[in-house]
Amino acid sequence: MSSLRRRPVLLAALSALILITPAAVAHEAGGSTSTDGGIDHAEATHGHHQHGGDHGHLPASKANVKVVGKAAINQDTEGRVADVGVHNGYAYLAAFRDPNCQKGGVYVFDIRDPAKPKQINFIRTGQDSYVGEGSQVVRIDTPKFTGDVLAFNNEICGTHLNTTTVGGATLVDVTNPKVHKYLAQGFGDFAPVSRNAAGLAHEVHSVFIWDAGDKAYAVLVDDEEFADVDIFDITDPRAPVMIAEYDLFERFPQILQAAPANLVEVFHHDMIVKEIAGRQVMLISYWDAGYVKLDVTNPLNPVYLGDTDFANPDPELLESAGIVAAPEGNAHQSEFTKNNDYVIAADEDFGPYALKAFTDDGTSFGANQGDLTPQLAAGQTLSGTGIYVGRACDVDTAVPAAPAAGTGQIAVVTRGACTFTEKLANVVAAGGYEAAVVVNREGECGAFGMTLEGTLPAFSVDRRTGFGFFDKEGEYDEAQCLAGGDTEQGSLIPGLAIGATGDVITFSSSFDGWGYVHLYRNNDGKMAELDTYAIPEAHDPAKASGHGDLSVHEVATSPTRNDLAYLSYYSGGLRVTKIVNDSLVEVGHFIDEGGNNFWGVQVFSHNGREYVAASDRDYGLYIFEYTGN
Repeated sequence: MSSLRRRPVLLAALSALILITPAAVAHEAGGSTSTDGGIDHAEATHGHHQHGGDHGHLPASKANVKVVGKAAINQDTEGRVADVGVHNGYAYLAAFRDPNCQKGGVYVFDIRDPAKPKQINFIRTGQDSYVGEGSQVVRIDTPKFTGDVLAFNNEICGTHLNTTTVGGATLVDVTNPKVHKYLAQGFGDFAPVSRNAAGLAHEVHSVFIWDAGDKAYAVLVDDEEFADVDIFDITDPRAPVMIAEYDLFERFPQILQAAPANLVEVFHHDMIVKEIAGRQVMLISYWDAGYVKLDVTNPLNPVYLGDTDFANPDPELLESAGIVAAPEGNAHQSEFTKNNDYVIAADEDFGPYALKAFTDDGTSFGANQGDLTPQLAAGQTLSGTGIYVGRACDVDTAVPAAPAAGTGQIAVVTRGACTFTEKLANVVAAGGYEAAVVVNREGECGAFGMTLEGTLPAFSVDRRTGFGFFDKEGEYDEAQCLAGGDTEQGSLIPGLAIGATGDVITFSSSFDGWGYVHLYRNNDGKMAELDTYAIPEAHDPAKASGHGDLSVHEVATSPTRNDLAYLSYYSGGLRVTKIVNDSLVEVGHFIDEGGNNFWGVQVFSHNGREYVAASDRDYGLYIFEYTGN
């Protein structure tokens, strides 16, 4: 992840062992967005094929769940479908990025006959933009506007910035879903940051809108700065007005968890707003800070109501696999139950392995494993002498071949000036290296994650650790690093010659399972955790690869029953859970022939019956009915 949220209470902890997986990410220092492959904000949690790229799947099976209807989108590219929303007889499926990122938007399906869903429209966003989380339609009835409004987020493909690119969020009048009318395209925060130099609003990971009577509001996940909770007045949805932005880290420090030391990637990922006892209550999934509950009846003065901590050791891993390990955080999405006495929360984790990293002088350090590179399997260890090779970009002097030092060599690379994939390719071309470790640059400094491709294992570390590989930790100045100006071109380690030999660096891997589900009591203050739930395969080391992504993604609670919830579980299919004696119990599931890859899940009613719409990443729309008691 690009920089960790570094604060004094956490700095000391960073010297201890940190176990981090590639799914946990944070904003960059200064609030900019990387284009080199750095994972640094909510959008980046959808990198490295996290949503639909792994081969293999679980076998078909079902229990107490009936497929009422299904329909494919009119595209044949895998991974094209993201979230789903349902309103008034229509389903709205987000269109994720295609290989050329030219066809982002929202598919509209007529589901007035749930057994025969059919696509009737496609609402495009801008070229080089795409839609992910939070496709949602709400009826807005204010003095300025009356109608059904579709809201969706706009994220930007790489460095594609042109006159047709759209950032921010978009509002569309879908009162007639067949003939849509754009109300506001690309509204958002325009404060200067690197990615909106072309006059674009900050890219947005998710958006949620609500009608509060005479007023209506939207809350956006700002991918590009620490003040990542952006609130807009959309009473007139044709003219959204930004009225507030908040960094919950700064405003409500009580949400932070001092231990374990790895819970330092703190950023806004998703949210809902629900009227409870006359108050507008926002439930925010704030990654390693957990799930945060605010009263936003007055959005200009949000009031803290409660939040959660992650239990240590990880309770689900301990219960299901007998493994003692630190929790990984990753608060992804959450909802209140019908009667508001519980919160059910999805903890998304696509890294079933945890890293342990140390040097031969006895120093342990935190590290992240790059994604589309050879991964260390559970129990596997990789070790080699660190060899400094500079930036390793095409424009630089060629990376030297690995010298005969020790029993193996690991290339230590400085971040900057080119993509991580380019750096790794040049290390591979030099020959002789066991792996590559990328050290963060000035202006960034902290731990970060990488999305890259290559044939060698690749790891990333913070800048202080990189200095330490060559016994220069005493020369490292954190304040100077954060103030550094050579961030984009890459900052070499001062006084270190290309080819310099450093410590022996060792990485070892252990299994720690996939993401799962939390059940909390909806009390004020620290919400009590009552139970956790995971599919059995998610904590089986034999299923860590070759069976698709076995993490939960989203939860949708029943609007008619206080005890029922539906889960989109990627390759784990659709899962139905029931709250029994303050515990989550699976009461139904479905995996289709050939497997599924469910992203979104939404409950709706038709003719007095409860149905569930689910979006399959590689297919389109499924409509289910739970047939159990």
